[in-house]
Amino acid sequence: MVNHMLLPKAYKTTVEEDYWHLRQHVQIWDVSCQRQVQIEGPCAEELVQLMTPRNISKAKVGDCFYLPIIDGNAGLINDPVMIKLSNNKFWLSIADSDVLLYATGLALGRGLDVTVSEPDVSPLAIQGPKAEDLMADIFGNHIRDIGFFKYDWVSFEGTKQLIARSGYSRQGGFEIYLNGSHLGSALWDRIWEAGQRFDIKPGCPNLIERIEGGLLSYGNEMTRDNNPFEIGLAKFCSFEDDVNYLGKAALSRIAQQGVEREIRGVLFDGDPCPTCATPWSVMVDEVEVGKITSAIWSPRLKGNVGQALILLNFAEGGQKVTVKVSDGTTRNGTICLLPFD
Repeated sequence: MVNHMLLPKAYKTTVEEDYWHLRQHVQIWDVSCQRQVQIEGPCAEELVQLMTPRNISKAKVGDCFYLPIIDGNAGLINDPVMIKLSNNKFWLSIADSDVLLYATGLALGRGLDVTVSEPDVSPLAIQGPKAEDLMADIFGNHIRDIGFFKYDWVSFEGTKQLIARSGYSRQGGFEIYLNGSHLGSALWDRIWEAGQRFDIKPGCPNLIERIEGGLLSYGNEMTRDNNPFEIGLAKFCSFEDDVNYLGKAALSRIAQQGVEREIRGVLFDGDPCPTCATPWSVMVDEVEVGKITSAIWSPRLKGNVGQALILLNFAEGGQKVTVKVSDGTTRNGTICLLPFD
């Protein structure tokens, strides 16, 4: 379950088969659980800025901005993609936590002139190296002109639909923000039929590809116990005087004091590891230096890969560690920078 919706996470293929197919061809993902929080009104930009340390005044209509959303203590609440539809209208395409009520509460508490709602918008992701050719084949060659983290509009069944060059993989692709769930089956069928000559397959965010690519998962690698600096999001934190957001004072203190740990990759040996349902200790001698929160066997790297918050004194690439896996084994490993090579 993601955002109170089912996310299809397995078809007939194994995770490894799905991984290789995603890297070589094109996949269609039902990610409609990636719900939109719509913020509209004269104070829309003020409300969005209140939730994030990223300076959104630089966003133009047609831009998609990745945003850390924080609370008053600079704890991470979500990491959505913001879509600027107009100067007074934004979508936040959220991860698995409640931004709708957070935004509503802030709007009411601050007396802001906005409407916060969840529109009938259901994203469909087309991911993989053949995604651009497939989308151009269906919607026209102007698709090729859409820049990374930009969007444009396409026509479908007499409607105007938003398509962005984005997605939860490093293999390239697009997300169609389908406005009108009644059109879902028709859109899927249209793409599926056109995709046959591109060897299209149904898929979902792939755990191997996600971990290798350094893509983080809210609720795993980050929660409200973490701040943006720990997970590599310092570049999205502004301290300019005219950028006002909740938690700015707390985040400024963290920036001045520094953090004790940062997100890293861990490459470790042994047989393919079990599912990482609970965090695994990462050790240097008898000292616990971090905990792996996501892990899986990588067929490309011929080893197990994981992501963990690691104490800075032990976070340099090449640091030797051991990993205490839930199957009772202890594996030898190495700290790596993300993404994995």
